Amino acid sequence: MSEDTLARLLARRILLDGPLPVSAFMAEALGHPRLGYYSRQDPFGAAGDFTTAPEISQMFGELVGLWCVDSWVRMGGPGPFHLVELGPGRGTLMRDALRAAAVVPQFQANATLHLVETSPTLRARQRETLEAQRNGMVIHWHDRLEDVPDGPTLLVANEFFDALPIRQVEKTAHGWFERLVDLDPAGTEDAPRFRFVLEAFGSSGTRLVPEALRVRAAIGSVVEVSPVSCAVARLIGARLAAAPGAALVIDYGYGHGPAVGDTLQALRRHAFAQVLDDPGEADITAHVDFAALAAAARSAGAEAFGTVEQGDWLTALGIRQRTAALSTKANAAQAADIRSALARLVDPDQMGRLFKLLALTSPGAFPDGGAPAGFHRLWTPTESDGSP
Repeated sequence: MSEDTLARLLARRILLDGPLPVSAFMAEALGHPRLGYYSRQDPFGAAGDFTTAPEISQMFGELVGLWCVDSWVRMGGPGPFHLVELGPGRGTLMRDALRAAAVVPQFQANATLHLVETSPTLRARQRETLEAQRNGMVIHWHDRLEDVPDGPTLLVANEFFDALPIRQVEKTAHGWFERLVDLDPAGTEDAPRFRFVLEAFGSSGTRLVPEALRVRAAIGSVVEVSPVSCAVARLIGARLAAAPGAALVIDYGYGHGPAVGDTLQALRRHAFAQVLDDPGEADITAHVDFAALAAAARSAGAEAFGTVEQGDWLTALGIRQRTAALSTKANAAQAADIRSALARLVDPDQMGRLFKLLALTSPGAFPDGGAPAGFHRLWTPTESDGSP
């Protein structure tokens, strides 16, 4: 038999243990230490599978950096603090954030940088990207947020939660049943294929569905939950409850939940791919339930603000003015690229509406009583409209 692939490993696991929850399949496809998607490659940019906002324009990371500086200053500049990024990609966002943060030299002088990243390939890329920008700042890499020392914290998570495993539950005429991944009989031992099935008994499925949807959702509805995401949000909330700080979550998803919808998707070479084909070879993501994240963080003692749409947030922080400033120093082709990047980031039919931001803070973090920059109100849960 030829060298093992992740598909063969998963097939053997299914033969031994039975069909896998979608969350288990997703976790292995993305994070297997040897064969997982993020363990083996740099997936970002034109040569990869997808492009994130920091890779589109330096302006995105710059405004995130200024948001962090503003939060730090308004909290009283609480001396030494941890600057944390979850899933830092190539390090592009943090590089641009630190460059912009240099407007307040004491910010970087008091910061210790912590990057939560499991991929050896991406860690190497982050080290290379940040070398020129760190200006003597100590950088630590961690596999888990739990490994970051306690203390005052500013945390950024851009397109981090969408790649955390989800569980899917489907409503049938006989109740709610969890979706599982099983072997497809059309596959072979050397080239296994996979298919979605429903659990044989509805024991776990019903418990996963938020109470607001259990009765009123139509037959055929799919509900997605991410216990892993909620666990991370609770950890962030607990950190912020224990010491001064703020967190900024940026991702695509829906602002008010719980909601109904199958949003699981795979991307490969900037095009959609079949989710179950060639595990480990494509990025797999799902829409983020910001309401669930906010509730989890609040349950641990943090305050939540938002959500706001990315286009509105970037506009409030001055991206149009920054576009004008950069354009004055650019030639015609460069200026056109800068304007194109602005449109991709803020236009409603591109990233401006689908991507949203949630802010989490320590209770009463800002002595002035205001909200974090770009936000205008505390989180106010509302009933879902029933769609992502």
